[in-house]
Amino acid sequence: MTAGDYIADAFAFIRARDADFARALTLIRPLPDRSRPAGFEHLTKIIIEQQVSLASAEAIWQRLAAAVTPFTPERMMLQDEEALRRVGLSRQKARYCLALASEIVEGRLLLDRLHEHDDAAVLEQLTRIKGIGRWTAEIYMIACLGRRDIWPAGDVALQTALGHLKGLPARPDAMAMDLLGEPLRPYRTVAARILWRYYADVVQAPSRRGES
Repeated sequence: MTAGDYIADAFAFIRARDADFARALTLIRPLPDRSRPAGFEHLTKIIIEQQVSLASAEAIWQRLAAAVTPFTPERMMLQDEEALRRVGLSRQKARYCLALASEIVEGRLLLDRLHEHDDAAVLEQLTRIKGIGRWTAEIYMIACLGRRDIWPAGDVALQTALGHLKGLPARPDAMAMDLLGEPLRPYRTVAARILWRYYADVVQAPSRRGES
């Protein structure tokens, strides 16, 4: 099955299962391709993107990539915490990057073999590393491993988008998100991508028009 066929099948399934998602699909632009190569570089970049704007994350990433060349775990371990802070990382994220590099160099995380494991095993292996929680692991699984049934229930944009789409009185928390996402198996990755697009095109659109 090609990627296009898979997306078409996912859209058909989601439309049939949820009238609100069917409506969302009439309001949003095409889903962008946000896939990234698997590996240390992009997992580190996802760590940097935790809880900061994409613009801030990109600026920090550019400085970090210039300081760690080539961008490998071994080269990362030549940096100390203060050197990483000088390129813009918080103390906490500097420690997370060094912890990830150490796990790979010392053979405790076989990052290039994660694709051989099922979703639960990948999530377990990644989240045992300091600084990698469910959100970071799931974004890596979606963007870098191409997993098709991942639902980042803790993502604030997804929570906001689903609350808006469903007309909920309050933004759903991760537990509520998991319950709401259950009927969308086995296409929850596509459902999440629809919500991210809905967040940008519908939820944020009024404020963007007000700024123009």
